[in-house]
Amino acid sequence: MAAFVVPDSLKQLVGQAEKPFVLKVEEGAIQRYARAVGDANPLYNNVQYAAQSKWGRLMAPPAFGGWPVEAEGFDMIKFVARLIGLGAPAGLLDGGVDYEFYSDVGAGDTLVAVTRVESIEGRETKLGATMITVVETTFTNQKGARAFVMRNTFLNF
Repeated sequence: MAAFVVPDSLKQLVGQAEKPFVLKVEEGAIQRYARAVGDANPLYNNVQYAAQSKWGRLMAPPAFGGWPVEAEGFDMIKFVARLIGLGAPAGLLDGGVDYEFYSDVGAGDTLVAVTRVESIEGRETKLGATMITVVETTFTNQKGARAFVMRNTFLNF
């Protein structure tokens, strides 16, 4: 079997940024997220404890960027449907998420997230002809500092 040949309609997406979206990091959201993932760290759950820490506020667990302020941020499901419409194979498999952390995120922060297609490539895998896509979202805080980068990888086969 041969590797998937990425059509020009998909190659043109590489490097293109989607519309930025704004997220607010709020105390209650931090606490609910920490409880949902089972993280009892008092920096995420206890306002009084966090106030006495070097940060002076609740801190967000790694990879928690808050909630969108606008009605809609980047929608990965719609994006994948767009890829399929442009010629990607219809089968889908989650290839995982990687993070790089640069600065602390805590209650009261406002983040701007910009998503872009980092790469699209064709390969031969055990699934057959497969397209591997990496989508990168960069989160920047209200001071203009990069907070973290998230890279989602998925496979169309």
